[in-house]
Amino acid sequence: MGQGREPIGVIGTGYVGLVTAAGFAELGSDVFCVDIDAEKIAGLRAGEIPIYEPGLAELVTANRERLRFSTDIADALEHARLLFVAVGTPPTYSGDADLSAVLAVVNAMPASDDHALVMKSTVPAGTGRAIKRIFAEQGKAGFRYVSCPEFLKEGSAVKDFLNPDRVVVGDDGDWAGDAVVELYAPLEAPLVRTDTASQEMVKLASNAFLATKISFINEIANVCEETGADVIEVAKGMGLDDRIGSKFLQAGIGFGGSCFPKDVNALKQLAGNSGYHFQLLNAVIEVNELQKRRVVGKLQKHLGSLVGTTICLLGLAFKPNTDDMRDASSLVLSARLQADGASVRLYDPVAEEEARELIRGAHFSDDALDAVQGADAVVLVTEWDEFLSLDWAQVAERMAGTVVIDGRNALDAVAVTAAGLTYEGIGRGSLASLTR
Repeated sequence: MGQGREPIGVIGTGYVGLVTAAGFAELGSDVFCVDIDAEKIAGLRAGEIPIYEPGLAELVTANRERLRFSTDIADALEHARLLFVAVGTPPTYSGDADLSAVLAVVNAMPASDDHALVMKSTVPAGTGRAIKRIFAEQGKAGFRYVSCPEFLKEGSAVKDFLNPDRVVVGDDGDWAGDAVVELYAPLEAPLVRTDTASQEMVKLASNAFLATKISFINEIANVCEETGADVIEVAKGMGLDDRIGSKFLQAGIGFGGSCFPKDVNALKQLAGNSGYHFQLLNAVIEVNELQKRRVVGKLQKHLGSLVGTTICLLGLAFKPNTDDMRDASSLVLSARLQADGASVRLYDPVAEEEARELIRGAHFSDDALDAVQGADAVVLVTEWDEFLSLDWAQVAERMAGTVVIDGRNALDAVAVTAAGLTYEGIGRGSLASLTR
């Protein structure tokens, strides 16, 4: 499959860039990876993978002969005409996307009629138009531009790259767009080829819609708690309607990560800058923030004042199978609990190193049973598999209290209760309804 494959450059070796590079190498392309972080490049050359993503280390190792790592953009320009841009676009204080890294790449490009930037980074609609204007102003009008968003889910990114549900390409209908389409052709995914502005909106709109589904089912969960209904049963009944679907109808303590919070805010800001007030997204953001804090209310319901209590948080990453701590619910919970006078014990099987950079004043534990030692309450924050198979009798022996808050509705409520513990989920009914 790899014979005659076009070599490519990838600028940025973070989460998106490294998965993209390894994926195209697996398809048979020689890939020239570039990053300004010399330490990271040295590590990659030595076989060190800077992020946790299932299957990524194996994919990089299997394709090491096709992967080159450098801090010099000239290496990529010399060998590849397509340069995939995968640099960070974090939110600024105003809520706009910070495009400084993207613009640094644009400014670093030479005049050329034989190269194209292929934008993987999430950027606001209109960025492609602005970049083409900059190229023209700099005498580089021949440098082509293609927009091609990533739809990789952390924890399953390698699978998502090799088995995409769609490939979206925004371009001017020239050789560059044709070349990108050809690169993805072996994956046999549905193709959407359109103009760059529409393509740029696809990524933001997709993530904003998924975030809306999460906030909606969390609102339903909160109503279920008032009415005695079980949100899991409600979601099951809703999800069987193919107009709705079952994905992203899992109630919990809110979404986080690198995409949803950033992209929802970016789309809201984009609309505002265009003169439109996107009221729905304001509600999505507000619900998500309040949902994280509802856990504190549940703890207070069972324990009263949290002053002097010990609370254990199981799981710190924003979702399982990643070490990503960006906008993780654990950050809000840890800070809020400590502000209310509680001592906080923490454990995550993968994300501890990242979490230590962001969480202060809490005790990091070596394993789950150590983390629950002396706890008045345990909160499941991230549904790692090892937490779902805990021996709850052992947990009960080590805890000082009995409260277990299932922040992801992932635990076996019957097993938790059988151990003599008090179970409470998100939007769940009574124990009788849970054991039907």
